[in-house]
Amino acid sequence: MAVTNHRAGHANEALARLIDESGASRKWLAARVNEIGAHHGVPLRYEHTSVTRWVNLGMVPRGRVPEFLAAALAERLGRPVTVDDIGMPMAPESGGKLGLDFPRDPVDAVRVAATYWRTVDRRHFLTNGGFALSAYTTPVTRWLARPAAEPPAGRGTRQVGRSDVSELWAAADEAREWDSKFGGGNWKTSSVTHCLETQAAPLLQGRYSQAVGRQLFAATAELSRVVGWAAFDVGQHEVAQRRFVQALSLARAAGDIETGCYVLATMALQTFLRGYPEHAADMAEGAYERGRGHAAPRVLAFAKLAEARAHGRAGNARAAQAALATCERLLDSIRPGIHDPEHLAYFTHARLATDTIEIYRDLNQPKAALRWARFAEPMPVGQFTRATGIRLAVLASSHLRNGDLDRGLATATQARTILSTVHSTRARSYLHALTDDLAPWATDHRAKEFIHHIHPPRSRPAAT
Repeated sequence: MAVTNHRAGHANEALARLIDESGASRKWLAARVNEIGAHHGVPLRYEHTSVTRWVNLGMVPRGRVPEFLAAALAERLGRPVTVDDIGMPMAPESGGKLGLDFPRDPVDAVRVAATYWRTVDRRHFLTNGGFALSAYTTPVTRWLARPAAEPPAGRGTRQVGRSDVSELWAAADEAREWDSKFGGGNWKTSSVTHCLETQAAPLLQGRYSQAVGRQLFAATAELSRVVGWAAFDVGQHEVAQRRFVQALSLARAAGDIETGCYVLATMALQTFLRGYPEHAADMAEGAYERGRGHAAPRVLAFAKLAEARAHGRAGNARAAQAALATCERLLDSIRPGIHDPEHLAYFTHARLATDTIEIYRDLNQPKAALRWARFAEPMPVGQFTRATGIRLAVLASSHLRNGDLDRGLATATQARTILSTVHSTRARSYLHALTDDLAPWATDHRAKEFIHHIHPPRSRPAAT
């Protein structure tokens, strides 16, 4: 029997409501908590009776279990759930600001990044902590004020060369590929985090010239961005923010405005998807304005896409269309032989059309969304598994909002099949959102069957 802390014997109504809403049985929930614990190296043996005590008596399990419980409910509900949401607020962990610092001095920035990545696996940050918009205030403000610093040289003992930097870029390339195929929860993500801890952190503390340092910081920034996106993809929002902040800080230390522009645009995507589209639009626009004259057209186009998506979620059609037009012009301007980062090669006109479907869906213009779908060429599902599944889920939503149940369900079923192999809370949330779009057909047996697959019915609790 797993150990549980006691507190006043009052029922945990917040937890009871979320369990009821999720439709999860207490037996399933206990088993899922045990599975998540095992994934994080924490052996647990909870049973349905444990969940009953948490609900009826208000008991709080020890250690990181509230975090695992929130993660299990988040998976089931298809939306973020924090420990506060389940009525089990936890005391802040030691080193709570580590990773969120954004020093002005690039020497300090490199030191902070090295410390963060060297110790990250020994610090138990909440892996399902809530997104805090305020955590981005200082990093974004300081980057916009001065997006590039003079890269410092390293004064350590270990000699760092360009081959060391190349290994980091190769790790980032591989991580992006696995993330796209299998989602942020794939096993490769932990190996990349290990790479940052055992390879990148020691290199940051090594001996290198200013030129090598510039490349080293940029490569580590991209690795940090990749694992930050992976954390966000599986609902680990606090962890993602720390990693994004370190990515932006190292990009600045590298004097690399282009990398900083890309990182800040990625942070804007997280911000609007967490429910702050107006702030996200400002962040993306700032990334674009600061990147002009420094970043490649494809990077600037990505920033404009992030801005357009934020405006779309905010319901501002005019601003979204203006940002999309600029994005398209930037992609049109790309010519052979100009500087064009390879890791953004996926962002083409067809990919822009895919995201535009979601923008018009968010603007509640399903007919416009479906028109754009004709320009969104199918991506290789074996290479872009998550993106393909999400695209189909959004397309299904557009069909349903356009009143077409047959096409909507057929496309939704395709999305569900493709995403079945992807470990992504974010991708699953797109499937869960289809439940609302199916509301007008609540009595249709086909709609009921699809919802059954997305939200399996809760088993009847045993009498007590």
